[in-house]
Amino acid sequence: CMDRFGTCCYSPTMSEVTQRRLAAIVSADVAGYSRLMGVDEVGTLAALRRHRAELIDQLIAGHGGRIVKTMGDGLLLEFPSVVNAVKCSVEIQDGMLSRNAGVSEEKRIIFRIGVNQGDVIIEGEDIHGDGVNLAARLQEIAVPGGVAISRRVHEDVQDRLDTNFEDTGEQALKNFAKPVRVWRWSPSGTPAAGVEATGRDEPLPLPDKPSIAVLPFNNMSGDPGQEYFSDGISEDLTTALSRFDGLFVIARNSAFTYKGEAVDVRRVGRELGVRYVLEGSVRRAGDRVRVNAQLIDAMSDRHVWAERFDRQMDDVFELQDDIVASIAAVVGPEITLAEIERARGKRPGTLDAWDHYLQAVAAYHKMTEEDVAEAVVLLNKAIEVDPDFANAQALLGLCHLHNGMHGWVRPARAGFDEARRITEGAVRLAPGSPETDQALALALWATGDPEQAITAARRAIDLNPNYAEAYVALGLALTFFGELDEGLAACQRAERGSPRDARGSRLYDAMGHAYFMLGDHERAIEVSKKCLHQDPSVFGAVVTLAGSYACLGRPSEAKSAIEQLLRLVPRYSLRAVRKNPWFVRPEHIDKLIDGMRLAGLPE
Repeated sequence: CMDRFGTCCYSPTMSEVTQRRLAAIVSADVAGYSRLMGVDEVGTLAALRRHRAELIDQLIAGHGGRIVKTMGDGLLLEFPSVVNAVKCSVEIQDGMLSRNAGVSEEKRIIFRIGVNQGDVIIEGEDIHGDGVNLAARLQEIAVPGGVAISRRVHEDVQDRLDTNFEDTGEQALKNFAKPVRVWRWSPSGTPAAGVEATGRDEPLPLPDKPSIAVLPFNNMSGDPGQEYFSDGISEDLTTALSRFDGLFVIARNSAFTYKGEAVDVRRVGRELGVRYVLEGSVRRAGDRVRVNAQLIDAMSDRHVWAERFDRQMDDVFELQDDIVASIAAVVGPEITLAEIERARGKRPGTLDAWDHYLQAVAAYHKMTEEDVAEAVVLLNKAIEVDPDFANAQALLGLCHLHNGMHGWVRPARAGFDEARRITEGAVRLAPGSPETDQALALALWATGDPEQAITAARRAIDLNPNYAEAYVALGLALTFFGELDEGLAACQRAERGSPRDARGSRLYDAMGHAYFMLGDHERAIEVSKKCLHQDPSVFGAVVTLAGSYACLGRPSEAKSAIEQLLRLVPRYSLRAVRKNPWFVRPEHIDKLIDGMRLAGLPE
């Protein structure tokens, strides 16, 4: 509307204008909440209610704060005074320390608290914005039982409180482009950083050399279709770092079990048995990519190194090498420039081929018939663009191998033979690549040539001593060649290199067969069940189950396993076992046949 002078006289109401205010924000959550709920859900919830009623809520109100919202194990608080916000946080942690004094360690409720001061957006009773997000990130890196604060908070409270905060320097925080200066405090008697209980009785021991896990990088591109690219960067970094003899590197499949989680690096270090964690994000826009990466000491939760890389997409390989070189300079002087050059390996000639390959890797790891078929199409496109792309050839061979192993192609032998033909070509293209040798080893094993498979697997391990999948191939080949103890040792080495591998079905299948032949039927059953839990279609594990149950005098369970086996392979019989045995030694073949006959497999 207009006034009499022709001027617009419309005035928006307060509800139509974004409301903001400066506030002190406190974010708190319970460390190890999932573990506590798993141990005693009712008791944990009751204890939380008591702590709030008897301590926390009273302190919040006494310092003029308000509870914005609760999130299961967490609290979001707002204070008009940053001094009161920090005082309240410290008093909560001091009070919880006293309240936990008589509680057994596995039942203690320990908070992490982050405090920030900043502009917040008001929406009813709720608050939003970067000020809130930063408080949440500070909470994530606080020591259990302690408080982490931003530089702005520290400047306001340093001369007004007796509490001494430790300057931990610039920290690269998730989803924040620039590092943030962080101060930390914890009362005496709280757990040291990296000692948080996580459900594992004891952490995995650290190897005798620098150890690292590369977590899946976050896709920040705003397009879920680019997820494969950020995953591929993470996987390529894992492969490159694994080629350094001076590093112990956790395999991709274990690291990717943390994908999509709000990761606590102390828990990662404890569960994977590593000192260092590499994490980051990838933002791809048009022909440019930005990668933020940070290296963290998981034992102390200290950021060792952080960097941002802005590149044209045609420089993506140089980008990866830059990151590897920077990490090498931090984790050990023994990693030389020559080793960095060796880590470059064979690269596709164009980005288009690389894109197809990365998409195929993402599809292959889903391990369904449809996804493997999609991976084959994508790999053929990559090879059409770059016929010398050895890693694409190797992965294509593994796709055909899985088609045969799962019965997705008839006859299965056609899949195995195609896998061998393609992986032999991949090795000719890149004779110094551990990936191609590992793929060939599996193809040689599947086509009944375990002795040559052992040679290929050992060659892959010589090229990359931390390559968990090469140890799986070696374990399979040694087991079926009859070297059972060596086969088990190789499998156990693979399991240590990838302790959280959700796709370790080949590994557990090999271990099951080895334990069966060694007469340890209980362990054979245990690992075969692990195999089938990950992939119910691995019929070799069902064979081991049936034979082991029969040898232990458990006929009903043996019969059930035989029924499961015949559902997977309807025409499977003792004749089939004799006709196409993968075991080389006659005594092992006889033992397998005797066990299956005892289990009730038809002739």
